[in-house]
Amino acid sequence: MIKGGPKKDLQAKQIQSILISQPKPETEKSPYFELAKKFNVKLDFYPFIRVEGLSAKDFRKQKIDIQLFTAVIFTSRNAVDHFFRICEEMKIKVSQDCKYFCITEAIALYLQKFILYRKRKVFYGADGSTKSLLEVMNKHRDNEKFLFPSSDSQRKDIEEWLKANKCEYATATLYKTVSNDVKEVVEGTNYDMIVFFSPYGVKSLFENVPKFEQNGTHIGAFGPTTSAAVEEAGLRLDVKAPAPQAPSMVAALEQYLASTNKK
Repeated sequence: MIKGGPKKDLQAKQIQSILISQPKPETEKSPYFELAKKFNVKLDFYPFIRVEGLSAKDFRKQKIDIQLFTAVIFTSRNAVDHFFRICEEMKIKVSQDCKYFCITEAIALYLQKFILYRKRKVFYGADGSTKSLLEVMNKHRDNEKFLFPSSDSQRKDIEEWLKANKCEYATATLYKTVSNDVKEVVEGTNYDMIVFFSPYGVKSLFENVPKFEQNGTHIGAFGPTTSAAVEEAGLRLDVKAPAPQAPSMVAALEQYLASTNKK
């Protein structure tokens, strides 16, 4: 079990090891490695969750005809990957006039792997928030039929907006999120900090270690839904991103380490 000092000692205790609940970056030029070098901290990467795609056979059970929709909503790269995978497996040709609404610019640019990118049909939120995405969608919602590809636990806020605005839409489950076995990782090493990037990562922690006690372990979270999941689990949230002065998790960690590890 990860242990540490009481809450009052958190700022006094330097952080020497951090568990990042994501796969290790493929390139050595990742800013995470620069962060580790700058503050002389040990960074370990271990994904708490994995994504499993639904088969074309299982997708057909949802009785959704992709070609009937004029717009697709993407909130993750996983959704993009599995949408086009299903289309390929089912030999579905997506119309060149189809519009794509993405929660971030990064996801919008990721579409270039699958389509001929045109600004007139790819839209994204200004700041990566659900609110900004919905503002963009609101400008184009007339006469559109929205398809919302997602996991087995899709974002309720977007679906509620579609309902409230009486949009024609369907949610399509294309993949599911499954917990990895991380019990040995969590219990076998005394990490000073764990960083989460998804509510499912928090869920995985307690599925693996039901009696997990935070004690002095610092907790970081990226994204509002992840932060909410951390706090709903009864954990103390120490590092939250994105923030005005820390748009990335690396930036947030750098600020926090500069404070906790100062001599």
